[in-house]
Parts: sequence; structure tokens; C-alpha cells
Amino acid sequence: MAIPTPSKGYRLTASTGIHKGDREYQQDQIALLSHPRISGCVLGIVADGMGGRSGGRKASDQVMLTAKQLFDRYSPDHDDPPSLLKQVVQESHLVIKLTAISAEQEPHSTLAAFLINPNGECHWIHAGDSRIYHYHGAKLVKRTLDHSYVQTLVNRGELTEEEANVHPQSNILMGCLGAEEEPPMEVHFIDQLRPGDVLMACSDGVWHYFSPSELGTVLSSLSPREATEFLIDKARSRARGGGDNLSLVIVKLEPLEPEPPPRVNLLRP
Repeated sequence: MAIPTPSKGYRLTASTGIHKGDREYQQDQIALLSHPRISGCVLGIVADGMGGRSGGRKASDQVMLTAKQLFDRYSPDHDDPPSLLKQVVQESHLVIKLTAISAEQEPHSTLAAFLINPNGECHWIHAGDSRIYHYHGAKLVKRTLDHSYVQTLVNRGELTEEEANVHPQSNILMGCLGAEEEPPMEVHFIDQLRPGDVLMACSDGVWHYFSPSELGTVLSSLSPREATEFLIDKARSRARGGGDNLSLVIVKLEPLEPEPPPRVNLLRP
């Protein structure tokens, strides 16, 4: 999937992928939205719903609906991107809590979203344990840190990243959308994306099965569509029949190929 972009020395190629994994039903939701009026303005978002078949799906559906409505009204020239992203979290959280009043099970959701502006700026936000990764080539530039119990242990130096990945309580979240407490909201700003950059938002059903270096190799060497298919297939294989829902959004900035020289007709009429 190619996304129209203003001429800034790169073009955006992108892909999304979603699979129910080894679960009976799908609670993840994803979106990759191109702005309806502004070329080169893109929102990628992943929501991992929790709360049973109906509850989790209702929660992630509300995140997608809220994000689309707010993004459609967004203006890069006049609106503040972090405020938009925080509004997506806050309004989704409120609607999910209202949904819980009539739902059989309490709906909750994570959220990981990145917004790319036409000028090459990027802003992101996350709540829960869905992640955003920023690579340049195969090198990890930055990733989000989960709002989870095991991440607090890693932050204290009590666990390594590798130990956290296999910890029996790795699925316990310290914050998400729809909980009693206000959701955590951590934002990040990239002042200028460059050719060779890759952004990936994904649920824990994907990142749980890969090291950062493995992800970097895959994202740098394959197209977004090929990387999406490879990561889903490999995660499903490594899960050995016990995998979660899988969802991911990949956007890659590829350098513009130099235009070929104009043809010159050397034959006289």
C-alpha cells in the first residue's frame, strides 16, 4: 500500500495485518487512516481489546470509531497533535466505561497510535502493552515502554527484558482504557522522519515472540506487506498453538528514486 505524500525525499509504503491467532475470537482492532483532505497525513492505530468476546471487541471498536471521527476533523496547520492523540485516549476511555454499564463483561483496551504530519513530524501515544517501534534501517531508535507489572520490575532492575517476556505475570497491566483509574498516556515526538525510517505499532500477540534485533532485520529487509505476513506467520509458529490475537501496522519511509533523464530524440525528422 502506497500513501500519497508531499515531496520530501521519501514516499510512504504501508501495510496492516490482523489474525485471531489461536483464540476463538478476535478482540484486536487496527486502522491505517489517510487524512480525507490532506496528503501525507496518516494515523496508524492498534487497540487490543480485553473483557471476553463481546466486551473486548466493543472496547477496541470504540477506540477505532473515536480515532476516525477525531482524525477526520484534525487540521495539521491549526491543531496540536499531542492534544489530538490524548483526546482519542480520553474519549475512548469514557465511551468504553459507559459501554461497561450495559455489557456483561467489563470491556478494556490498550491503545498505540502514531500520527505522521505532511511536514515529516511524527507524534505517538500509547496506553497499556501494545507497542510502537521506531527503527532506522535495522537499528532500533526507540520503542514504547509497557504499562505493565513486569515493566515496573524491569525499570527497578529486578528483571531483564528477556526475563520479563517469560514471566508468569507478564499479562498484568498497570493501566489501560476502560479501567477505574484514568488511563496512562505517554506521548513521544520525532521532529523529522527520514528515508530508511520504519514505524510499527503492534499488539503483544506480535512483539512477545521477537527480540528488537529480529524485528529490525525483518522490517529493514522486507516490504511492509512481506514483513506483515512474515511476522504473523513466525509468531504463530513460535506460539505453538497458544498464541494471542495478532495485529500490526507498519509504515516505511522509502527514498524517492531519482527521475530518469529526459529522452532526447536523436533522429532528425
